[in-house]
Amino acid sequence: MKLFTKGLLLIAVPSAVELALLGVVFDTQEQTAQAARWVSNSKQILYQSSAIVDPLLRQAARVRTGMVVGDPSFVDRHTVWVDLGDRLSNLETLVADTPQQVTRVRKMQQAIDAYRMQATEISQALRAGHNLNSFAAQDTGALPQQIALFRDQLTEFGNEASRLDTERGAALARRRERQQYALIAAVLGSMLIWAATAVVFARSIGRRLEVLTGNAERLGSGRQLAAPLSGSDEIAALDAVLHQTGERLREAEGEQAKLKVRLEARARELAGVNEELRQETQDNEMFIYSVSHDLRSPLVNLQGFSKELQVSCDDLDSLVEAAKLPEAEHRRMTHILDGDVRESLQYLRTAVTRAAAIIDALLRISRAGRLEYQWQRVSVGRVVGKVVDALQGAISQRGTVVTVRELPPAWGDPGAIEQIFGNLIGNALNYLDPARNGRIEIGALEPEPVDETEPRALRTRTYYVRDNGLGIPATYMSKVFRAFQRLHGDVANGDGIGLAVVRRMVERHGGRVWVESAEGAGSTFFVVLPEQPARN
Repeated sequence: MKLFTKGLLLIAVPSAVELALLGVVFDTQEQTAQAARWVSNSKQILYQSSAIVDPLLRQAARVRTGMVVGDPSFVDRHTVWVDLGDRLSNLETLVADTPQQVTRVRKMQQAIDAYRMQATEISQALRAGHNLNSFAAQDTGALPQQIALFRDQLTEFGNEASRLDTERGAALARRRERQQYALIAAVLGSMLIWAATAVVFARSIGRRLEVLTGNAERLGSGRQLAAPLSGSDEIAALDAVLHQTGERLREAEGEQAKLKVRLEARARELAGVNEELRQETQDNEMFIYSVSHDLRSPLVNLQGFSKELQVSCDDLDSLVEAAKLPEAEHRRMTHILDGDVRESLQYLRTAVTRAAAIIDALLRISRAGRLEYQWQRVSVGRVVGKVVDALQGAISQRGTVVTVRELPPAWGDPGAIEQIFGNLIGNALNYLDPARNGRIEIGALEPEPVDETEPRALRTRTYYVRDNGLGIPATYMSKVFRAFQRLHGDVANGDGIGLAVVRRMVERHGGRVWVESAEGAGSTFFVVLPEQPARN
């Protein structure tokens, strides 16, 4: 099983268990919220039921007062009946989930409707001046019969509501306690799950990684590796590679031992080879060592040794003079030391200097392609102004007129763009014609139209550096941007890599560079740079 699959399982299994625990927590939370709503509903029912009897008793008192004084205005209170009806309707809505309570509310509504009809009849009798003895005979108790019935039903309703409120309060307390237990269990379960996951990881992947690390250390120290790991994951594959590498190293050591024996035998056979061949072999070995490590250090050593040889030559001169050799031998030694040896030393120094320059040039070309660019909008006018200011001493010394036209901004790396124009302007300044006053112009061409319908169309600007210098022959135009190609080497010093670096940097910006020139009339170098980031 691959490490990616194992990792998914190590994450998916605990996550699934945690989701189940969260489901339990959410379920208990929902049950608690439902119980809280039931308790709130019971409190509202008790409040509504306790407040409904007072308006009815007051209305009964008004009806009796109206019968005593014979005034129907005490009886005609329609708002009371509307208010009682609304309260009973609201109460019925609150107890809709309890059929027994709904029945009691409806009985109370029937009692109120009956009493209302009786009150209406009393009001009509008072208005008509009829005798109220029949109504008085029915109203002999402390309360009218309908109101007494209403109060009995209300008492039963209140008792049942109180009982339900007590039960629901207890249920709410139990569910809150259960919710707390569920939350604690979820937290502890999550901790245990991830702890178990860590243990599984340590026992499976961690242990295998430990074996792999141990094998890598053994391989580095040349010791015997542990047994290969089983399985088909990446760790087992890496361990197999380590074992293969160890096997190949052992084979290489065997081959090296055999080669050493053959070399020793060959060395004994070549013991009689002359000093020159031995010296050449030693030089070859030193060269191989130099190439495999560092090219700079041997060049520094060659420079130092050449100076030492020069000193030795001077010492030999002194020894030859002091030796009082015969004239013929003296002239021969003097000819060797002053002629061949010193001339060879001069060639050696020149070659070392040239090799160092070539190495530096190659490093600059390589660096131009490896540096990480910081892409941003660059003010080309400001960059060119900075370059011109840096070259002001050489410009004044040569009496050159430098004209900088309006230069629109470009998109690229500020350091690279500065180096591009620095090389081009410096190149133009170096190859001016000494026979006439120099002129250098830096500007930009008009922008070319861009097809906006093309999704990857790149808006660019073309800049130019024009001079009236020596110019470039037509036969040399194809080589001008190659490394180590120099023209007019007697006019200016250099390694011949400036234009190669320019081309490398311009190409990394997604642009191009070319030159138009006529020998004896001057040159114009054109550089195309992006004006905005490339579209995706």
